[in-house]
Amino acid sequence: MTKTKRQWLQGLPKAELHLHLEGTVTPETLVVLSERHDAKPLTLEEARALYVFKDFLHFLRTFKLVLDRLQTVEDYALITREMLRNLHRQGVVHAEVYIAWGNILHWKSHLKVEDVMTAVEDARREIERELGGPSLLWIIDATRQFGADEVGRVFRLAAELKGRFPSIIGIGVGGDEVGGPLEWFRDVYAEAQKAGLRLTAHAGEATGPVQGPLQIREALAMHVERIGHGLAAQYDDELMAMLAKQQVPLEINVTSNVLTGGCPAVEAHPLPLYLERGLLCTLNSDDPTMFGSDCLDEYVRVSEVFGFGLEKMRELARNSIHASFLSNERKEDLLSGIDAYV
Repeated sequence: MTKTKRQWLQGLPKAELHLHLEGTVTPETLVVLSERHDAKPLTLEEARALYVFKDFLHFLRTFKLVLDRLQTVEDYALITREMLRNLHRQGVVHAEVYIAWGNILHWKSHLKVEDVMTAVEDARREIERELGGPSLLWIIDATRQFGADEVGRVFRLAAELKGRFPSIIGIGVGGDEVGGPLEWFRDVYAEAQKAGLRLTAHAGEATGPVQGPLQIREALAMHVERIGHGLAAQYDDELMAMLAKQQVPLEINVTSNVLTGGCPAVEAHPLPLYLERGLLCTLNSDDPTMFGSDCLDEYVRVSEVFGFGLEKMRELARNSIHASFLSNERKEDLLSGIDAYV
């Protein structure tokens, strides 16, 4: 039987490198969490209504509503198991997932980060035994609007716990770029790098054609190894040339960029321009259940909208492995699987 394009793309081994654990919570699971913790639980209709976004700030408010209902280690274990099962169904062989420690430390004094990590790691091992993968590394996410002191607190704890939890690979900042520009965090990023953590940052996502390129340039000056979104690079030819020369990977999130208002339509996304200019781009989902598009959906959408053939999609899958923080040996193993896929 001949495979459909979607079936072929589903079987194509790939990595998901820009994925927020808390953004994988489905409306159905949100109802379960609400029943556990709310005096008046959400109905499924109410939960689904929360996932309809007007703009980027609306998205951030909705994201916080989900975060507020993650109140126990069991909640975090539940959503980790569900996330990994969904990734496996999409043909994702490796994921590097943001987990919002900033929110836990700032708002949830009853929870210990160590206990949360023990729970999600137990969940990871359970799914590994059940399904054989995907492999998973954690990127510790700090909330930029909380300021440099709070971000530094998150990063230092990540460095402290990395020995206990080797799957902690790196750090990043997300949230409102206007409310927390990268230049605030130069010192804490340098400290994290010295501690052996890999560096990521959301930059040029929703800051427009003037401030956006400046934020991406700041990320490069801070030795950030992978840039989340990078949407605003399209407005600066010199910056695109710099990104191409340095081969700093961009974590591209097409549907997310459209639904949060950073890009007017999928057809207007700069991904084809970036690839033409030689930038190293990967395809990711960001917050899949909130945006109604998982990693596989992104591969299908990009292929169909931009007319990318299967070999171009194989190239994007290879990019996702090259851009990962895996060991060279593990990368070679996964790249061989992509090359052998027919």
